[in-house]
Amino acid sequence: MAIWADTVALSRMQFALTAIFHMLWPVLTTGMAIYLVVVEGLWLRTKNPDYYRHARFWSKLYVLNFGIGVASGLPMEFQFGTNWAPFSEAVGDFFGSILGFEGAMAFMLEAGFLGIMLFGWGRVHPVIHYFSTIMVAFGANLSTFWILVANSWLQTPAGGELVNGKFIVDDYFQAILNPFMFISVSHMFFATLETSLFVIGGISAWYILNHRYPEFFARSLKIAVAVAIAVTPLQIYIGHLSAEQVAHYQPTKLAAMEAKWETSPAGQPADWSLVALPNNKLERNDWEISIPNGLGYILEFKKNLSEPVLGLKEWQPDDRPKMVGLVYYSFRIMSGIGFFLAGLMGVSVIQWLRGKFAPEAIAHQKWLLRTWLLAAPLGYIAVESGWIVRCVGRQPWVVYGQIRTAEGVSNLPASEVLTSLLIFAAVYTTLFICALFFGSRIIRRGPNLELPVPGIKNQPAVETEPAKFIPDQRPIEAQQ
Repeated sequence: MAIWADTVALSRMQFALTAIFHMLWPVLTTGMAIYLVVVEGLWLRTKNPDYYRHARFWSKLYVLNFGIGVASGLPMEFQFGTNWAPFSEAVGDFFGSILGFEGAMAFMLEAGFLGIMLFGWGRVHPVIHYFSTIMVAFGANLSTFWILVANSWLQTPAGGELVNGKFIVDDYFQAILNPFMFISVSHMFFATLETSLFVIGGISAWYILNHRYPEFFARSLKIAVAVAIAVTPLQIYIGHLSAEQVAHYQPTKLAAMEAKWETSPAGQPADWSLVALPNNKLERNDWEISIPNGLGYILEFKKNLSEPVLGLKEWQPDDRPKMVGLVYYSFRIMSGIGFFLAGLMGVSVIQWLRGKFAPEAIAHQKWLLRTWLLAAPLGYIAVESGWIVRCVGRQPWVVYGQIRTAEGVSNLPASEVLTSLLIFAAVYTTLFICALFFGSRIIRRGPNLELPVPGIKNQPAVETEPAKFIPDQRPIEAQQ
């Protein structure tokens, strides 16, 4: 059957499109909200006006991402009722309520305080404004928590059982605290923060390279480096813990991540595939470059495996991921970017300690600044690649081991799904172009370093002209 006539394939493509596009925006808002908390806190503590102006400048990019994130997130959730109605009916008692928590608890909290954060400068007490910024950051990350709870439950369903096609929840808290939850939430939290840090650092590097406000943006680059010292190695470690969970709970996904067709028995070493060309039809890799004995060191930090690593041939073709190559390379892209960003952080720290981040010297570090500029979009690519591994590697299950993806799709004509897919593609392309236009305009304009700072007296007064009297030109009878 051609893909254009396959409702399941088209529904998956549509959800992939909406999810990948939507993920671009909350990744930055959740991480940048924490950055705004940091710089506003520094302003309140030090009274340095630069920190205040940093908060005002970066909040413009924050609200742009927030708006597009809302516009793209709602249609994605509506698809559970349109394209995935049988799935929603089967698991809606738990899955639907978790998404409801995300909207009622997290999104509403973030949106409720966003107005004060954006427009409350000088109108509310600085402490109240800072509290609003904290609540915006808390709401944004609470949203991430609930979304990851829902998705983790799809990976490792817990707290109930499937009875007559409907999941009955016996223990609600056990379902929330499913085996994947804690590591998944932590991994995504640090992913959003790391991505935001390197976006902020990359934009700061662009300004310095172009000799625009070098002292001002050297400060934001230093903050990004300082926080990345803790974030980048932690993210790599948590990623390793996540891979260990995959090995334990989803061995088919691990086999796809490693393009491993044959089983490696316990007590023996196993090679780790560095680059390969998986062939699904022949159930082998057409060519491969491997590191001898590498898999044991990656999984367990030792040569011989404690437990067998099952190959894809241990399962029937219908019970394992189809797109092995996509999962295989997405995992390597994600991991490679993680190590690259950690290395960039390390080099930046060395240069900082050598005094190369001083205002008079930082503009001369062109190679380092260009690397930061190059790194700005890499966090997005890593996050998207990670979600591809997470969701495509879960196939053919929409609820792992419980409900197949083909069983959860709505009974819709393929032509209708194709039409909505093309409409989504057109609308999201337009939104993306608008985001690039307005985002680049914010960056080109730069920060307003003449912006009055609340609480500081004797600032330059805004020049205004006195009002002029304009005679009433209406007829006398109309003036009465």
